[in-house]
Amino acid sequence: MFTPKITVHAHCDLPCGIYDPAQAKLEAQSVKACMERYGASSDPDFKARAVAIKEVRSNMVKENLWVLWTDYFKPNHFETYPQLNTLFNETTKLAGAAGTKGTNDVAVADKLLAKIDEIAEIFWATKK
Repeated sequence: MFTPKITVHAHCDLPCGIYDPAQAKLEAQSVKACMERYGASSDPDFKARAVAIKEVRSNMVKENLWVLWTDYFKPNHFETYPQLNTLFNETTKLAGAAGTKGTNDVAVADKLLAKIDEIAEIFWATKK
C-alpha cells in the first residue's frame, strides 16, 4: 500500500535553476567591504566588529562555493573543464584561514573575487 508506484531520480537537491555563483560573489564583496572599512577606521570596537563580520561572510563564501562544487557540477563538467576541481580548491582556500579569514589585506579579497568570476564564467557556460 505504501510502496511507491514509480521511482524517480534527480541529479540535484532541487530542480535546476536554483544554483548561481552570484551569492558567493555577493558575500565576497561584503568581505572586501569589511576589510576596507577596517583599514579606514581607528575605532578598535568597530575594527573588532568588522573582523567578526568578515569571518562570517568568508565562511558563507565557502558554503556557497561548496554547494556549487558538490551539488551543481557533474562529472561531465569536470571532464569538459579539468581545471574546475583545482579552481574550487584554490577559491575556497582564499575564503578560509589562509585567505580572507586570516587577513585584512584587500588584495586577497580581490583575488577571491577574481577566482569566483572564473567559476561563474564556467558555470554560465554549462548553462548554455
